[in-house]
Amino acid sequence: SKEEFMLSRIRRKDKGFTLIELMIVVAIIGILAAIAIPNFMNYQCKAKQSEAKSNLGNIRTAEEAYYAEKGSYGATLGDIGFSVKGTDKQNYSYGLTASGTGTGAAFTATAGATAGGKLVGDVWTINQEGALTNTTNKCQ
Repeated sequence: SKEEFMLSRIRRKDKGFTLIELMIVVAIIGILAAIAIPNFMNYQCKAKQSEAKSNLGNIRTAEEAYYAEKGSYGATLGDIGFSVKGTDKQNYSYGLTASGTGTGAAFTATAGATAGGKLVGDVWTINQEGALTNTTNKCQ
């Protein structure tokens, strides 16, 4: 009968989603992912940069303590007693140069992003005056 046919159509329609509905949901998820993933990558990059900034600040503090004791800045990270623990998880490698004594003494500490031990784009420096600079920024 006609009533049975209509009831069977209604029941069949209520049992699942159509292909169009599923495609719309997939498209919406794709759009949201296209917006969210680049933002996440940028936040992750900035979080890694905070490691470099923090460690350069620690190097500067150690250099000032060394200067107060010796009258010159330490030429190596070992001289000032700076080391990074957990080097397998480290995002940056650090370097240090120093020159002069007394009021003419100066130093520059550098943090460079590492990948297999090589600098890969993101480089930060700090000097005896505490000027933190980013010569090449990897983050957008």
